[in-house]
Amino acid sequence: MAERVYHKLVRDNIPDIIREQGETPVIRTLDDGEYEACLQTKLREEVEEFLLECNLDELSDILEVLEAFSKLHGWTDGEIQKVRRDKAERRGSFRERVFLEKVIEDTEEEPDDTSC
Repeated sequence: MAERVYHKLVRDNIPDIIREQGETPVIRTLDDGEYEACLQTKLREEVEEFLLECNLDELSDILEVLEAFSKLHGWTDGEIQKVRRDKAERRGSFRERVFLEKVIEDTEEEPDDTSC
């Protein structure tokens, strides 16, 4: 009897899919702290996959993890969108593709009137 060890958060239907394939999944339900830690790991994993493959499927995985985060914290879609809109109004968005090369500090000093 062989086993494959995963130790990772998976989508809700994965255990059923494993059973349909004639295998036995060993699962448990995470508490809030474990769940948040696993969501962080999953988000990093999904972002890395998206950056490598840059496709809609990977982007949807990121959104799925973000939705799970929002539900864990009790944030609604409306609240998230309001914060996003407010921030975009104050600081802008990324639509104009602005790339900041550098900032030049104004180092010109005021003349000292007490010198000779």
